[in-house]
Amino acid sequence: MIIAGEVSGDMRAAEVVTALHAAAPSLKFTGVGGGDMKRAGVECFADITELAVIGFSDVIKNYGRIKKVFHHILAQVDQRRPNAVLLVDYPGFNLRLARKLKERNIKVIYYISPQVWAWREKRIKTIKEVTDKMLVLFAFEQAFYKKHKMDVDYVGHPLVDKLNVTVKPADVINAMGLNPSLPIIGLLPGSREKEITRHLPVMVKAAEILFAKNDNRQFIILKTPTIEESLIKELTSNSNCPFRIVQQNSYNEFNAMNACMIASGTATLEAAILKRPMVIIYKTSWLTYLLAKIFVKIPHIGLANIVAGHLVVPELIQDKATPKNIAQEMEKLLSDHKLIHRIQKEFSKFPDWLGEPGASQRAAKIILKEIN
Repeated sequence: MIIAGEVSGDMRAAEVVTALHAAAPSLKFTGVGGGDMKRAGVECFADITELAVIGFSDVIKNYGRIKKVFHHILAQVDQRRPNAVLLVDYPGFNLRLARKLKERNIKVIYYISPQVWAWREKRIKTIKEVTDKMLVLFAFEQAFYKKHKMDVDYVGHPLVDKLNVTVKPADVINAMGLNPSLPIIGLLPGSREKEITRHLPVMVKAAEILFAKNDNRQFIILKTPTIEESLIKELTSNSNCPFRIVQQNSYNEFNAMNACMIASGTATLEAAILKRPMVIIYKTSWLTYLLAKIFVKIPHIGLANIVAGHLVVPELIQDKATPKNIAQEMEKLLSDHKLIHRIQKEFSKFPDWLGEPGASQRAAKIILKEIN
């Protein structure tokens, strides 16, 4: 049984399922996931859209729905008695679930570590009690868990396999109906509806400032499959800035950008591997932000900066994420060639920091060993 609570977890879980099925065709999969897991052959008895919340205040608002899914999962566990449960990221929900699974003597494997190294390190005691095996994406996470005497394996990051650019940027730009000789600025507001409604309006206003300064610039909004195009059109309908809404089908569209404004998340890591200069932004509810200010103990929130170990690209969080501030930082990334070179030089190190290809296959091998 596999439990994923959001889009990135659904993708990562599907990759592991594909690798597991190739190694052991007789395995059957069930769980909570989205389109990627379903296409990989998982019988999903609940969808990730039922768990799509961001921050503490969203959890409170949707507590009844989340609780219903929680109990539904446990009922399915009691009925099916899986050989193991693979929990994928989504720690607020999955760590509570793990405790109930251990009470039922179910083997628990955790894939994609909760960010205990960033905040609430005391949770390590809980994680140690309720998981049998931890599989991590970053080498520094393995060192962290080993320090706490946990059973942990470093498998590397699956993005190393996925991030293939197959088409020249000029060809991608032509296919989008844009001019290859003019700069392209990307807007990546997130993969969840709440992120879109919080981030896209300020990104649009920042784009308007950039366009007013130089109308030879082109703007694309990179849309994930989880977001309806109608929502993006609604949020951009009153803008005088020409936007092209593009469905991200591969990393070719991503690679065609000169620079981007991007919501903090896995996408910042993707941009870093592709050596795209970016401004990282994030806005959340004030309650969630204030709690994070108290508990988060690392200096940066963008994965690109966390993996690098220092601030490579700017981060504009909460009230600092204004159109004016975003536009000022983007202007530097479009015109300061020394800055662009320095960022790209830093990002060229990323493939070495994320492990060898084959992360999902390594994870699958360890999971099979645990089951057996």
